[in-house]
Amino acid sequence: MSRTAVYHTTVNWKGEHWGHIVMGNGPEMDFSAPPDAQGHAGVFTPEDAFVAAANTCIMMMFIWAAERFKLPLLSYACRAEGTKLIELDRTEIFTHLRFYPVIRVAAEGVDTAVMEARVRRALQSAQKYSLVANSVKSEIIIEPTIEIV
Repeated sequence: MSRTAVYHTTVNWKGEHWGHIVMGNGPEMDFSAPPDAQGHAGVFTPEDAFVAAANTCIMMMFIWAAERFKLPLLSYACRAEGTKLIELDRTEIFTHLRFYPVIRVAAEGVDTAVMEARVRRALQSAQKYSLVANSVKSEIIIEPTIEIV
């Protein structure tokens, strides 16, 4: 049987191009539009939040998959970038999100090709089961660096 879960945030305008967000799980911070949209530099933006949501969700799903695939995970770090298309009429859309995970796993006596294939399957599962990746229109591209040590 299906079930639902509800998540919430509250935002308040602080004047000019400033806002404050309180997330349902507790954290809160100021935010702005990015500088290219009349916002401020050095502060959290909706664009940052969008890319971060996908990056953190895929990482959490990879950790979940690594546990199920019994991968001897040593480290995971991922840089993500979102490419935003700005049309002539100023409508905008993220066309794709690109992820560059660097994943280190222990060989533990397993052939490196076999271990790399397991890591790639775990990445495929992470993408398949990522709530955020499944909820966006953007193309999801994952270009991993896998190190078997």
